[in-house]
Formats: sequence, structure tokens, C-alpha cells
Amino acid sequence: MTGAQLDDAEKWSLDELRAHQLKQLRETVAAAYANVPHYRNALDSAGVHPEDIRDLADVRLLPFTGKADLRDNYPFGMFAVPRPQVVRVHASSGTTGTPTVVGYTQADIDTWADLVARSLRAGGVRPSDVCHVAYGYGLFTGGLGAHYGAERLGCTVVPMSGGQTAKQVQLLRDFGARAIMVTPSYFLSILDEMAVQGIDPAGLPLQIGVFGAEPWTDAMRTEIEQRAGIDAVDIYGLSEVMGPGVAMECVETKDGPTIWEDHFLPEIIDPITGEPVEDGAEGELVFTTLSRQAMPVLRYRTRDLTRLLPGTARPAFRRIAKITGRSDDLMIVRGVNVFPTQIEELTLEYDGLSPYFQCVLSRPGRMDELTVNVEAAEGFPQEQWSVVEERLSRDIKERIGTSARVTVLPVGGIERSIGKARRIVDNRPK
Repeated sequence: MTGAQLDDAEKWSLDELRAHQLKQLRETVAAAYANVPHYRNALDSAGVHPEDIRDLADVRLLPFTGKADLRDNYPFGMFAVPRPQVVRVHASSGTTGTPTVVGYTQADIDTWADLVARSLRAGGVRPSDVCHVAYGYGLFTGGLGAHYGAERLGCTVVPMSGGQTAKQVQLLRDFGARAIMVTPSYFLSILDEMAVQGIDPAGLPLQIGVFGAEPWTDAMRTEIEQRAGIDAVDIYGLSEVMGPGVAMECVETKDGPTIWEDHFLPEIIDPITGEPVEDGAEGELVFTTLSRQAMPVLRYRTRDLTRLLPGTARPAFRRIAKITGRSDDLMIVRGVNVFPTQIEELTLEYDGLSPYFQCVLSRPGRMDELTVNVEAAEGFPQEQWSVVEERLSRDIKERIGTSARVTVLPVGGIERSIGKARRIVDNRPK
């Protein structure tokens, strides 16, 4: 990619970036303290005043923000501007409890569109491309965030949303999309439907898949790229901080999403103690927004587990390693920490299995039990299922460290998702 195709900030030196971050951090903390009662109370309780922020390291003086804080201030208590200045609200996609609400001024919407456009360009999408958006539209930030960014880049946008998988395939074929934005698990369902219809994805104009909204492994990337003949790149975001476009994997390196640090200040902390860890060490990702007007967020705990890595394609901006899981998706099975991504990596090593799986937790007696339901690939002989069950159970024990019962189900035996895949089913007594 030539320098002319980059935003000015993407060309900054590290010194230029750090100076910008400090200025924006001070302004963000001052705005939050002056306009958001929650932050004023939290900062006062911590004995911190906006004037105490003299260096970027002073971000550690600020209290954390979590989902509970947003829910406690439902619906508009976290806004830093009068509600009439908020032109749009989104809310968490959770199905239980009070949703987490986020708001945007028009300037916030413009910034969001600019960052998604920057992300798509970094991922290999170009102006005039047809971009097929299969993220859900509505209160979930995925669909509209992707849509506005693709339009800002200059794409022809197909606002398909999720569902109607046969129609997804028809429009990908008929409209000639070069790029698709979708969860990786749902794209696998789209590929399955192409196979049903006798369509070779390699024969379509589709070249780039921008995948996000759920953790996925490099093994999943390989599976997708080999089946579809495309470049699969990772877009990262979360509604509480902005939505998609907080970080984006560059297609020329595919080495983890680059964080747009001119707008988001990242940290990694120990998820148990809350203490910062050094760059390169694994922990929980924390973000402080640097440009949001309607709803500045201080030290938001994402619950995503990853590492901060040096910049490559954009040298001043650090990257995040592939998300290994979420601290709130952690399964502790008889004292062993287990993440769904670990199960996914093992499952994808078996040629006889599809990429679909589900972890089922139960407690028939006094001890927790883990059952891993996997799905046979098309044409995999049923007489070999028991062999795979035994082998995969042994691999889980040897490589993850916990016992698990493995059950191979027929094709279609694992529920399909049109959004985020449901990887864990917890049937234990509450």
C-alpha cells in the first residue's frame, strides 16, 4: 500500500502518536469528570483529579469501567453531552439482563465511519468494490458500523444483514461482491450452502473476508481461506468502546489487528489482580477512548484475553495477538482452565470433522463434566466416529489437561448461528 493511500495518522512517528494520545487523554478525562456523574464520583473516590494526568502512564490512576457500570447507569447516565446531541444509540447484543447502551454524536458517527473505512482499506478492500455486509443490523453495532464505513470508503454496499443463507449465496453470486463482512462461524454456513447449491466459491469474484464479532483461530483462517480461496482478515471492536473498527488486521501481514491508537489507548492487565502487565505478556485488554464525545470511556475492561505486540504494517501502532478467549468465557473444569478456542484448534486438526463444535457443561453428581459435541464432515463414515471420539478425548486430556467426553454428531447436528456462535452450553444447576 502506498503512503498516499494512508491516513495522516497512519504515517505518524511514535513521538507524534504519543503526544497526540496524551493531549486527547487529558481532554477525555476532563470531559468525563465534568459531564458524567459516574466518573466524577469514581475519580473522587479514587482521589484522582483530571489535572493529575501528566503522562500516559498516569492512565493507571483512573478507575476501571465495566459492563456493570453501564448497566447501573442505564439508559443514558454515561452520556457526556445533552441527550438531544446524541444522534444514535446502540445497545449490547446480550439476551439477558439490562443492555449496555452507547451513544454517538454526529462527530462520533463520522469518526466511526472514517475508522471502519481505514480498517477496510488496510484489509485490502478498495473504493468501487461491492461489499456484502452480513453482520446483523439494528441495536448491534456490527451491521451499521460496517455499512457506514464501507460507504465512506466508496464501496457499493449490499446491506444483507444475517439470515436467509440461500439468499446470501444468490446475492454474492449475482452482485459480484469482492468483499464480505460477517462472523467467521456464519461464513462457514454460507460456504456450506454454496456446496449444497453446487457453487464453487473460488469461481466467485469474492476475494476478501473481513471477519469479527467472535474469537477465531489461525486454524479457522486456514480452513476459510482454503475452502473459499480468499484472504481472511480480522476486524476487532466492541460496542462499549465504539463498534467494529477499533483495530484491523492488515492484509499484507495478517499478523493480528492493528489498534488505531490515535483514537483508543490500549492496556493489558492481569485479569485477576487488575495490575498492568508488560507488552508481550498475555492478559485482559483494556481501552480508554481518546476521541468520543457522547460517551467517553475510561479503562474499559473488555474481558478479551490477548497480548500487545509491536507495530508492523503501521509501525507506530501496536497490534493485538489473536484473542485466545474471554475471561467471562473461561470454563474451569475440575480446576483446569479451558477456552473454546482451544477446543476449536484441536477440532480443526481432524479431517473427518467439520469446524462446528459446542462445549456442554453439566454436573450429574458432585463434579463438573465437559462434553464436547463435534460434527462429522460430509462423507465421513459413521463407523469411524468412535475412533475420532476416543482420539479427540485423549488429545483434550493431553494438550489441555482436562477430561472430556467427545460425541460426534451427524452433519447439521450442531446448531448454526447467523451471528455469534454459541460455543458454550452450561447445563449445571445454578
